[in-house]
Amino acid sequence: MSAMRMNEGPAGVTLKLKVKPKGKQNAVLGVRGDALLISVTAAPEKGKANQACIALLAQILKIPKSAIDILSGETYPEKVMRVRGVTKEQIRERLSL
Repeated sequence: MSAMRMNEGPAGVTLKLKVKPKGKQNAVLGVRGDALLISVTAAPEKGKANQACIALLAQILKIPKSAIDILSGETYPEKVMRVRGVTKEQIRERLSL
């Protein structure tokens, strides 16, 4: 498995994601390249897939949805997200990476 790229700073941890909308289930599928691969059942319309991705990450990382922001890629499968309230090490541990 490749190493997922994460950067930790005062504003939180940024990480790259590759989101697969209209999947069979909401799940973290692993790491592809330097990005976390996530599948969501929601369609990529009107922000539904983005919201499903945020909800899944919040549940797994045990943080509120409001602690996750999309920094880039809102209308693309490749995204950069910022997560507040957890460290890089906690993210790796909670995602079992």
